[in-house]
Amino acid sequence: MRVSDEDRERTTQQLQRAFSEGRLTQMELEDRLEVALSSKTYGDLLNLIDDLPVEQPRVNDVVELQSKHGLIKRSGDWAVPRRLRVSSKYGSAELDLSQAVIPHTVVDIELDLTYGYAKIILPEGAVVNVDEFQSDWGNTSTSAVPSRPRPGALQVVISGRAKYGGLTVRYPRKRWFTH
Repeated sequence: MRVSDEDRERTTQQLQRAFSEGRLTQMELEDRLEVALSSKTYGDLLNLIDDLPVEQPRVNDVVELQSKHGLIKRSGDWAVPRRLRVSSKYGSAELDLSQAVIPHTVVDIELDLTYGYAKIILPEGAVVNVDEFQSDWGNTSTSAVPSRPRPGALQVVISGRAKYGGLTVRYPRKRWFTH
């Protein structure tokens, strides 16, 4: 498959980054850049970078999730941003952070819910702050999740509002019968 100018540019940036990290010599960089700029296929480009480390995906600083009349759900192995904005009208949000990749020590979750609820499941040991969250005609439950920050613990700060809805924050349920 033929490559675009953008593909060539992305590869040249990767090569320049490898040079700045000391992974390529000046001569290797120049040789590879010359080939990259004249490459026609993905195979040509991949041959230039196959001996370099794979870049780690960057977790966005802010992610917005929106829904009308539906469920917003994130669970399993997902990348949690530093700031998450969740907006739903006539729907709900379920965010399970217990198995997620969380590269931050503090995560801000801003909720804007109308006629819906939010359920947030935290990893064991995390703490939650809901001081800036308001629930109109609904409950806010943090049950056994502590709110006082602890050194080294993930802190989740929840703000925003649920109109005619509520918020539940908890740890994962214990499984009694596991094999």
